[in-house]
Amino acid sequence: DVLDPERLILCPYNKHHRIRACRFPYHLVKCRKSYPELAKELATCPFNARHLVPQADLSDHIMKCNDKSLMEQDMVNQSSDFQREQMNAGSTWQAPPCDEDWE
Repeated sequence: DVLDPERLILCPYNKHHRIRACRFPYHLVKCRKSYPELAKELATCPFNARHLVPQADLSDHIMKCNDKSLMEQDMVNQSSDFQREQMNAGSTWQAPPCDEDWE
């Protein structure tokens, strides 16, 4: 299960490291410091900071990343929520009282 915090994830810096998902972000920070040369070769996915891929493969990863569709769907939902709020709000503008008498 992708959402299971106890599932084991392979570290991109050291394939012998298997880390629980709930600890993975902390491990990435720690391991990045231990492997600075490898860290220079890896790029971070713009949709999920836990995805570290070789820089040459980043564009391919971006096209196929599962989190991309989640992000796009979230943006669509936020946009439609905003539009719905705008439509429901209507105009609150009222004309100011007029002191002029044209008759």
